[in-house]
Amino acid sequence: MRKKLAFLMATALIVAPSWAIGQEKGGVIDVATIGEPPTLDPMASTADLVGIVTQHMFETLFTFDDEWKVIPLLAETMPSISDDGKTYDITLRQEIKFHDGSTMTSADAVASIQRWMSIASRGKQAAPYIATVEATGDTSLRITLKTAYAPLLSLLAFNNSAAIILPKGNLADPLTEIIGTGPYMLKERKADQYIQLVRFDGYTPRSEEPDGFGGAREAILDEIRFVPVPDANTRLQGAISGQFDYTDSIAPENFDQLKASTESQPVVLKPFGAPVFVMNMKEGMMTGKALRHAVQVALNPEDMLLAAFGNPEFFAVDGALYPEGYVWHTKEGIERYGSGDPEAAGELMQEAGYDGKPVRILTSRQYEFHYKMAQVAAEYLKAAGFQVDLQVFDWATLTQRRADPAQWDIFITHGPFPADPALNGWMSDSYPGWWDNDAKHAAVEPFLAEPDLQKRIELFGMVQKTFYEEAPVFKVGDFNALSAEAKTLHNVKASPWPYFWNVSTDKK
Repeated sequence: MRKKLAFLMATALIVAPSWAIGQEKGGVIDVATIGEPPTLDPMASTADLVGIVTQHMFETLFTFDDEWKVIPLLAETMPSISDDGKTYDITLRQEIKFHDGSTMTSADAVASIQRWMSIASRGKQAAPYIATVEATGDTSLRITLKTAYAPLLSLLAFNNSAAIILPKGNLADPLTEIIGTGPYMLKERKADQYIQLVRFDGYTPRSEEPDGFGGAREAILDEIRFVPVPDANTRLQGAISGQFDYTDSIAPENFDQLKASTESQPVVLKPFGAPVFVMNMKEGMMTGKALRHAVQVALNPEDMLLAAFGNPEFFAVDGALYPEGYVWHTKEGIERYGSGDPEAAGELMQEAGYDGKPVRILTSRQYEFHYKMAQVAAEYLKAAGFQVDLQVFDWATLTQRRADPAQWDIFITHGPFPADPALNGWMSDSYPGWWDNDAKHAAVEPFLAEPDLQKRIELFGMVQKTFYEEAPVFKVGDFNALSAEAKTLHNVKASPWPYFWNVSTDKK
């Protein structure tokens, strides 16, 4: 993986971490988010906002270090894997407490993984490869695969559609109680006002130094309040004035204003990831590849990125699914990227028999750059001859509507560049958009089954080539993310999913 990918982490001593010396516990911080998360069940959603909030309350068996390598979290060590790659023996950390005071056992882990395989899009990706999940002792379990499956540990480590460990007695769908093992626990949620987390005094950190999302997680703050602030300008003004201790998703054109603030400072994550237009391959006009190709040909990524981010320092016009510097970078298939030719798109539409029905595009102003890209895209599509119905919703509503294939043709989202390409949402057959056909499986299955990294890198070239030929998603380009942190906040690490363990504040 890219060295120190996206964020650098502090070093620490194992026994007396340097970041904790003199850190008196206490303080309350307000974190401004783009809106209300649609759920607090991280298995049930791929929304980044869900992961940002819930990673403080729930934990997975594994997580990622600062180089995006999988490391243990609730597991004691990395698993023992059989020579054929089909058997994973996992030992759990002992005496780990849930927020209700009960002790985590292998029975909880087995039941949780089974729930994940049933309801989580990432779990559904893994489920066809998993033969059994069984306890082999009070603090040990075994996952047996039908065939080797290289992304398994990355999927178990990901905090998005996450394989969190829950008490065996709390597996309802939807969750009726928010009980995890994390350093913070839920105290109160008031819809559209705040989600209040408080320190879990029964939490036992790992002994290793902090390392990415792994190592010691210390709950220094008394409380973290996630405050939904859908309006981008309100978030900006709250950051500048010091109303918010951390503010997520600020428009790049506000960078200079943040730099001039006496209360806050900018946090830039470079690169963050990619905005994408996901097409509905399950129902409606985009089930036809010819019309997906027409959209692909019509859109001009540079104009969309300029409208969305303004400052060229905050984006790159790049069709590769991973930028240069990542092991997964390849140029296979990208000749289909970025032509921005409405006239050629119009010819493809006529050949496909476009019937004049509006293309229903779902977007949200809570991510203002989504909305700005949607506006530009709509004009290019109209120039090609499409009728366009641009529908603007709050993010929670959008994520609910995209689950119903009858309600949309394209929706706009974004995500980081994950450690394994299998973690991209569109790699799951059940992810909204529902890319699930023979062409995909022919390219993806060999990539997923190959354990050798160098061979997987070569095979990913065919995955990307098929991605462009099938056009389930239009990748707009690469972008950097801008957030803000109060100058009273300490040890915040720039991350696709900002977290606030090991963080302290001067405000008491």
